[in-house]
Amino acid sequence: MIPNTLSIAGVDPSGGAGVLADVKTMSALGAYGMAVIAALTAQNTQAVTGISPVPPEFVAAQIDTLFADVRVDAVKIGMLGQAGVTRTVADRLAHWQPAHLVLDPVMVAKSGDHLLERQAVDALREGLLPLAHVITPNLPEAGVLLDERPVETLKEMRRVAERLRRLLPDSDRHWVFLKGGHLPGDDTIDLLHDGDRMIELPGRRIHTKNTHGTGCTLSAALAALLPRTQDVPEAARQAKHYLERAIAAAGQLRVGSGHGPVHHYHALWGAPA
Repeated sequence: MIPNTLSIAGVDPSGGAGVLADVKTMSALGAYGMAVIAALTAQNTQAVTGISPVPPEFVAAQIDTLFADVRVDAVKIGMLGQAGVTRTVADRLAHWQPAHLVLDPVMVAKSGDHLLERQAVDALREGLLPLAHVITPNLPEAGVLLDERPVETLKEMRRVAERLRRLLPDSDRHWVFLKGGHLPGDDTIDLLHDGDRMIELPGRRIHTKNTHGTGCTLSAALAALLPRTQDVPEAARQAKHYLERAIAAAGQLRVGSGHGPVHHYHALWGAPA
């Protein structure tokens, strides 16, 4: 069965991040991608020049109308922007209870522009973390969620993964996927932790400026893969492998002059002649 997977996130007009990147990722991995728009941005590969919120009641209407008709096998949450939208998304997903929920706590764009209101962090921490089956913070986002500085070593990452896991329900269905791409050096080790197992996902840094939307792509890949694998560690390994290949092939694209997008369709389009 082809899974139906939903992205609840913002729109990046350049297509490198947000719902456009999510739907590309889901499609490339064999899922039927859908989207609820939670925020609008004026954005390119260099900067975010404007953010326009979507009214929370309209976000609720999008979610309720979709779930009333369509079987939703997995949900990925990305940029929500405002506290009101964050609380609304938490309320409606608590009502509909999707089988798989991946939360990417998007806070800052690759350009350094802030995408989440400071007052929305508490709403995310209190309303959405308890619902999430997998959370995928990078190290700066983990620091915000825990109210501490970003860590700089693998040993510190382990401690942070344990602290983040304590923010989630006790059930073994809930995982932290802590991304280590901000660590110094060429090793890009991610940690996967369910409160019992601490699994290392090794990797090597790919030296390219085309990394726009990597967090969106990874979390969307997890949402696409979980309904088929029903196994978080296996889905995580496959998602990381997909992202690594998408980054490695990003040089085939010519999109903007800043942080370009990864190549979501690297396996489908092939290398240019």
